[in-house]
Amino acid sequence: MRTASIVLLAALTCPLAAQEYPSKPVHVYVPSSPGGASDIAARLLSPKLSEALGQPFVVENRVASGGIVGTAQLAKAPADGYAIMMTFDTFASNPHLYKELSYDVVKDFAPIMLLVRYPQILVVHPSLGVKTVPEFVAYAKKNPGKLNYGSAGPASSSRLAFELFRDAAGIQVDAVHYKGGGPAINDLVAGTVQVMLIQAGGAIGQNVKSGKLVGLATSGRQRSPHFPDLPTIGDFYPGFETTSWVGAIAPAGTPPAVVERLNGTLAKILSAPDVKARFDLQSAEIVASTPEQFGEFIKSESAKWGKVIREKDIRID
Repeated sequence: MRTASIVLLAALTCPLAAQEYPSKPVHVYVPSSPGGASDIAARLLSPKLSEALGQPFVVENRVASGGIVGTAQLAKAPADGYAIMMTFDTFASNPHLYKELSYDVVKDFAPIMLLVRYPQILVVHPSLGVKTVPEFVAYAKKNPGKLNYGSAGPASSSRLAFELFRDAAGIQVDAVHYKGGGPAINDLVAGTVQVMLIQAGGAIGQNVKSGKLVGLATSGRQRSPHFPDLPTIGDFYPGFETTSWVGAIAPAGTPPAVVERLNGTLAKILSAPDVKARFDLQSAEIVASTPEQFGEFIKSESAKWGKVIREKDIRID
């Protein structure tokens, strides 16, 4: 009888907690430096959340070790909805790259929403004189070991995506890892590295559209509406698909009603034309998933990249 009373009390108080949430400022962790995709999303959406829910949503960049430090801090935060995170694609791959992490990406977090997804784009320096994926692959095979690809870091999605492409194409291209996408793109424009496979939009998209770089293909399942003239890598290597993404998470144990309130509010925000226009500038596709869909997506991404990392014996010590 006492157990039934407790269950009934929880059922009655959970909606009340959601109605009262938030009653104080919410901390929005960003486990990357300013200017990255998750930071842009956080700074675009946080004022909208504040406006809709009546409390400040304060963005905090917690930068170190490829997002691991900020993510570990979120895992230890109180599960009350007052600490959330705008995380990104390496959230799912980091557990397979590092020997020991203090958190489990499935057990220690409550998915809120997969917010947006970005195609990655295969780009080369114009000096190579290639315009298509087959032309680039032929060039690379004629010049083994003479090309370098740039990545945003040894644990970045741009590194993992190019490793996957390099294997599919059967080419030898050496890696140059940078501390972020910005420096890597700058060196690609300068010709220091010759090729990248990195999140489309922002600086990389502008350089492609201006002719400073040559776009060969995008990496999604379908053509990107932001680069409609480019084929997909999967057109040449069936089954190839990679994307960058940003999603919102909270500590495990966050009340479901609070997660649902955040999800519903974010869905309304993302449906607004001005928000869509801002994400369009980043070549982003708005997803606005349910918490359950995001949870399944995290599991599938973790399994996919875990397999790639094991097969290629990639490790960040």
